[in-house]
Amino acid sequence: MALQSKPTNKATGTLVSKVAKTLRSSILNGEFSQGEKLPSEAKLTAAHGVSRTVIREAIAALRSDGLVEARQGAGVFVLKSQRHRNTEQNLDKATLFSILELLEFRAPIEVDAAGLAAVRRSPAQEEAIFNSHADFLNCIEQNQPTSHADYALHIAIAEATNNPLFFNFIEKYGENVFSQFEAAASSSLLKQIYQEHELIVSAISNGDAAEARTAMKAHLDASQRRYRDMLRHKRQQN
Repeated sequence: MALQSKPTNKATGTLVSKVAKTLRSSILNGEFSQGEKLPSEAKLTAAHGVSRTVIREAIAALRSDGLVEARQGAGVFVLKSQRHRNTEQNLDKATLFSILELLEFRAPIEVDAAGLAAVRRSPAQEEAIFNSHADFLNCIEQNQPTSHADYALHIAIAEATNNPLFFNFIEKYGENVFSQFEAAASSSLLKQIYQEHELIVSAISNGDAAEARTAMKAHLDASQRRYRDMLRHKRQQN
């Protein structure tokens, strides 16, 4: 009998995504300027009608996008309002090696997760996958950071396995890779990633486990190639 995901986790994740998206839009639209302090946790909790946990996780998502930073004893401050920050130069060779090792480690687990999601997903879990996929495209079109939507898609696929160990694995090891690559990615490259996601999502929706595994493997192989290209470029600079 398949294990069931906890509804509270799914509900909390949806609220986090909504709050993070609202705050992200406010920053990118200039409602909060660079260097400005965000409202306190208590004020954000009241304004959005959610728990402190949701606010903290939403702020963590903004931090992974590189939009805000927390200063101990002072609060959370806006860093930059523009979407693209060419941080490839800030990814040193040691960091790139570490990311490649993590991608190699993740690959077989996420490939199996995609296959299991194709045959075990519930209607609600499939909808969460579609929503995250659509959110990724919307972020590209709105010139907003995509890392949180990318992470949310992989989390949604992991949840759709109905095996909590897959969710725990992606939650622990996934998010940094998405945020570090996205910061240096062009719009055309992000659209290419969207097309890779499209093949995964379609296979899962069609209940085709073999094709879902194939599409996920192709996506993760492409991700490794992109980081290897960054590493090659670093070597050529030295």
